Amino acid sequence: MQKNKYAIYFAVLSVSAVLIITCAYQLSYYRAKERAQEARLKKETEITIETEQEPAQEPEQTVPTEGEALKEDCYYLMEVNGYIVVYQSDKKTPYEYTDILYDELPEKIRSEIRNGKYIQNIQELYSFLENYSS
Repeated sequence: MQKNKYAIYFAVLSVSAVLIITCAYQLSYYRAKERAQEARLKKETEITIETEQEPAQEPEQTVPTEGEALKEDCYYLMEVNGYIVVYQSDKKTPYEYTDILYDELPEKIRSEIRNGKYIQNIQELYSFLENYSS
């Protein structure tokens, strides 16, 4: 009887330890992910500020086509699992995950996002994210 009692305590202790380690790992993973996103945003903001402060040295480079395609990448906003996700120009590679809930956006914006809302540049992207972030 005594052995069964210790076996139960050991099993409960083992399961508790595994749960605590799993929770600690998840917490550290999400914190690291947030820090990486903040660092990327800070870096892009610094680049934007530097480019706004420096005088324009040369016009934007263009590639001749039937129309004109700018060198700068574009972005697309799409809904994934109820949240807005920013995708790069290929519409397959995620650029940034946001905490913006799709259902809380105005109907006009939701209909644009449903089809993949086109964002022309990084300034326009971060302007949108600032306006609709909580």
